[in-house]
Amino acid sequence: MKHIRGIVLNTGNHHPVSHPKIVVTTKKDGTLRKIFGDASGHFSLEWDERPCTLTAHALGVESKPYSIDHPNEEVKIYLDVMSGVNSFGIFAARDCGDDQECKAPIAHKRYIVAIDANDYVESAMFTSPTADLTPFAPFKATLVNPTSGPAAIYATLSGRRWNDHHPGPFVTIEKDTVFQPEAPRESARVALQRPAVAPHRLSGDWAVIQANSKAIGFPAYATFIERVLCQHPDRHRLNAELFNDAGGVDHLGLLRKRRELTGAYGVGAYDLLRTATELFLLVNCRVAAAHPIDEDHPIDDYYPGTVPELTQLAKQFLGENAYIHNVINAAFPDYASPKNDAAGGVFCKGVLTSRATAPCLIELIWSYWMEEGMLVQSVNALGRRFQNIAAPGPRDPLSHFELDPLRGLNNILWGYLQDEHRRLTVPRRSQEYSHHYGLNLIGRATRSARPADPRGKFLESFHNLLHRSSQFYKEDNDTTVIADGFPLLNALKEVHLVLAQGAHNQFGDLPWTARVEMLIQQWIMARAETRDFLQSRAMVPYTEAWMPQVDTMKTLQGWTDVGVSHFRDLATYGEHLLLSIRWQNWNDMNDEDVAKLWARFHRPHIQSYLHSYRAVTGVDLTNSDTIDYSIPAVHLKRRLEAQSVRVR
Repeated sequence: MKHIRGIVLNTGNHHPVSHPKIVVTTKKDGTLRKIFGDASGHFSLEWDERPCTLTAHALGVESKPYSIDHPNEEVKIYLDVMSGVNSFGIFAARDCGDDQECKAPIAHKRYIVAIDANDYVESAMFTSPTADLTPFAPFKATLVNPTSGPAAIYATLSGRRWNDHHPGPFVTIEKDTVFQPEAPRESARVALQRPAVAPHRLSGDWAVIQANSKAIGFPAYATFIERVLCQHPDRHRLNAELFNDAGGVDHLGLLRKRRELTGAYGVGAYDLLRTATELFLLVNCRVAAAHPIDEDHPIDDYYPGTVPELTQLAKQFLGENAYIHNVINAAFPDYASPKNDAAGGVFCKGVLTSRATAPCLIELIWSYWMEEGMLVQSVNALGRRFQNIAAPGPRDPLSHFELDPLRGLNNILWGYLQDEHRRLTVPRRSQEYSHHYGLNLIGRATRSARPADPRGKFLESFHNLLHRSSQFYKEDNDTTVIADGFPLLNALKEVHLVLAQGAHNQFGDLPWTARVEMLIQQWIMARAETRDFLQSRAMVPYTEAWMPQVDTMKTLQGWTDVGVSHFRDLATYGEHLLLSIRWQNWNDMNDEDVAKLWARFHRPHIQSYLHSYRAVTGVDLTNSDTIDYSIPAVHLKRRLEAQSVRVR
């Protein structure tokens, strides 16, 4: 076998087309297969020396066929992206007419830059090295160029995802225009603008962190688990076609095995659930590194490879497990055909090394805020009542809970409780929260805890960074001053060092295990049986299905009255912020513009974190007089005591 490597370029400016789809057609028999390129437009395929043609696809545009009769050092396929764009220009109602393009825009005046593309383009992001651009619609932005003369405007077009496992393509196109000098007037209007900051490569890493949060979030996880545990109406037909193509494998026997694994008795259903959860994280979690596309480091494109590759990866990470084949075949039926094997996948030589040197983008602070939001305690209360153990106090709030054996959750809870010896304990997590961030849980289970290496400076440095960010936003909004970015940069360096000091011993393993267990707990709380029993409030606009049941449980048990939505925001946005700090080498940076870009990029996350932290603890971190460094558990305990007094 030989390898063909190539790149897909935009015809207009020779910029690479990111994540293109390449269709390979064999000339002799017309066999089709598809591969996908990486973020830099590169692709690689195994070539069996049969003549074939390649066509590239992106944003609704197809390239001319490229014939391969012998190996080349590098194949270049050109894609005319502009053929999918109807218009790309500068408009302004006052100066150019309602729908007319400005042929000679004037410097210092405000215009609208807009692009009209086909339905395959989802969004456009505009940039310019000289002009000030402010987006206000998916395909529009306001434009002010402060100088006259030639100027370039770039539009990065992003397309729809190819499927659940492949990101959509994107490419940058450009438009050159000349701004005319402004005519002298008797009276001039003075407008102050924020100084432009050049883009930085780190913004791409921050975007990956956001995409990772969505990829391993509860909505994606719930969909994945439904595919594994629920029988698809066409699964019999689908399995028959796939496995018969694979050589007459007894698909009915595999289906029978699945039914036995998820039977009414034993811990099979829960074991299947836990294995599927670990496989979900293994497949969907992005890693804190990027590799060029070559034989030793295949592109980390976050999609399942062929079934044999996926099975081998799962065995090496999860060990020998009776449920591996069942989970993979249920979750990824489309990849079971041997026709897909020739296309290759991410689970080939080198991926295990890259996963080991590039940890999954998860942060333990997510688990900490979920625990403070009473997710774990809610499931523990259900498990206690399931075992007929009364809660502390004269009356058990869950005394009327009866889960009939006809419900699927009955078997899941049985397996969950039988697996208690493998789950993390509250003291174990609390000690690691202390080692990572100096955060402690306050309660009966952690009274005797004595951390050997707490991270006492984390809250001081992190809250100082949040406070500095809030000050920067006030200065940045004021166009009469140039906001100073060095206090932000120094605060980022300080948090980076403190985070590095806590990356030892259980780093990576315990956050992974805690995320697996808490995803399962979210799934249990989101089940229809739990919802029917707890009778959650239907009119509250929760964002995820597990949240109403946790809030209802908190009301029943007399726990904190702060909504779990705020804890979820603290978990999600706190993870975004810490990942963007941990996995960048801030100590080697001395450019304040990078810190400004970080603050502007993460402004929604920081502002949301500040708001949710005040809602949960009552502490305003934007207060210019004092910055509170007390652990959140102290404030939560104080507010719970005040809540108890009000109730009495």
